[in-house]
Amino acid sequence: MKATPPRYTDRAFPPYRFIPGKSPHPTRDPEGHSYNQRPEPPAEFDAARWRNCREYLYGIDLFNHGYWWEAHEALESLWIAAGRETETGQFLQGLILIAVAHLKMFQGFADVARRMADDGLDKMKHIHDIYLGIDVAALRGAVTAYFSGHRQTAVTIDLSTNH
Repeated sequence: MKATPPRYTDRAFPPYRFIPGKSPHPTRDPEGHSYNQRPEPPAEFDAARWRNCREYLYGIDLFNHGYWWEAHEALESLWIAAGRETETGQFLQGLILIAVAHLKMFQGFADVARRMADDGLDKMKHIHDIYLGIDVAALRGAVTAYFSGHRQTAVTIDLSTNH
């Protein structure tokens, strides 16, 4: 049995995780868990200060606990703040694609999920060490194993507090 991933924030999770076609759209449906609650995007995202960025840490919490659509939303605001074409922006976009790939896999769209996961890994192909607290080589291996069917459980991200 897999252990529950650690939490990096104490921010509450939404009352449900959004699954397209199964639950109300979080922001567009009046029954959605985040209806009329669009957060103010941060003005910037400093990669050197990731430990202090509550939205980044919450995005990782959401990812690790199966709130993949919500993780995508949290990380997207940081992707924009970091600059979409910067190294940090590309890395965050990779995480977003991997989160959405998990959602697609959960929905039963394995081919789409594999392509999205590959696209996500491609966005971070130039990074080989610890980046934004993530052991990128370990993440790459876990994502590859999961989306190729060699791993049964969804990927979780362990943040290193040493880097």
